[in-house]
Amino acid sequence: METIDLEIAEGVATITLNRPDAGNVMNLEFGEDILAVARACEAEANLRVVLLTAKGRLFCGGGDVGAFAAAPDPAALIGKLLGNLHPAIEILRGLAAPVVTAVNGTAAGAGMSLALVGDLVLVSESAKFTAAYTGIALSPDGAMTHFLPRLIGLRRAQEMMITNRVVTASEALEWGMVTQVVAGDQLLAVAGELVAKLASGPTAAFGSVKKLLNQTGDYSLPGQLAAEASEMIANAGHKDGREGISAFAEKRKPAFRG
Repeated sequence: METIDLEIAEGVATITLNRPDAGNVMNLEFGEDILAVARACEAEANLRVVLLTAKGRLFCGGGDVGAFAAAPDPAALIGKLLGNLHPAIEILRGLAAPVVTAVNGTAAGAGMSLALVGDLVLVSESAKFTAAYTGIALSPDGAMTHFLPRLIGLRRAQEMMITNRVVTASEALEWGMVTQVVAGDQLLAVAGELVAKLASGPTAAFGSVKKLLNQTGDYSLPGQLAAEASEMIANAGHKDGREGISAFAEKRKPAFRG
């Protein structure tokens, strides 16, 4: 793939956005590549964790506005791009394996949406976030209107999306938008340590946590309690659940196999 690199080894998938000279902006080929990458992760039977990062100064500058402007029908081009991007985001969000995003620089527009896909979001101290859409008279995509209000609340989400306020890494941490701020030269090292820890963890249980949190707000209290009970019982019967319970009782470190 020309715009994205994918490496899968020992249950760890590393996705690296690779249009650094263009700020990793999303053109039609990028959309096709991100969907192919997401499907490859989904198809990996032993997937335990995903790391999503980028090459260059920016994480992702959003859509390729230059390509949009040059297209005979910008709306049709954007529609094709979203026809790939949106299924990719849905797949990545729905993976049982945790997704870690290591945001090395500015994330704008759909690039910010892609950063927020992560279950754990590590950011360089120089990273910035901006919605950017209304600056060119467009509206959000990439599930930004789903993720952002759930993370930072409606009022702050309204401000970011309507005014295009630029949010610094430290503000993003304070607001609950990201998990951790890391010195730029340490970002991949810290992300690697986290990925290694998650790769040795109980993937099925992680998947249950993700599933339950993703559906919060869709169910009533009784519905959510029923879903929790179903997932708890399933995990208790899973080999990792049995190992975790036994290890606790035997006062030893568990060895999860996924």
